[in-house]
Amino acid sequence: MDAPAGDPRDESIGDLFGRLIDDGKAYARAEVDLYRQIAVHRAGRARSGMVLLGAGAALLVAALIALTIGAVLGLAALTGPLLAGVIIAAALALTGYLLIRSGVTGLQALGGSEEEAAARKRGEIE
Repeated sequence: MDAPAGDPRDESIGDLFGRLIDDGKAYARAEVDLYRQIAVHRAGRARSGMVLLGAGAALLVAALIALTIGAVLGLAALTGPLLAGVIIAAALALTGYLLIRSGVTGLQALGGSEEEAAARKRGEIE
């Protein structure tokens, strides 16, 4: 920052407000730059985590596929290949349906519960 050349008491109100505005702009730019650098740093760290998460998920899906094929082949020796495929597919479909239904029920909590609505209503009345 440039220091005033003369006595600060000799500056006009307009000059003081001009300096105040310039200092405010510099402060705002510094804050924006700080938050930008924080966001870039966090995004870099999150990117590597997302890559590892994706690779882990792909390996888990591959393991589930291998387990499913193994179950079909193991059951095929007892029931025949077509019936074994149908049995395993039905079991997987039922499990998937139950998981999705449970997930949808869990997501309904985002809309709030009846207790929350009643509490909000009481807060508006009181």
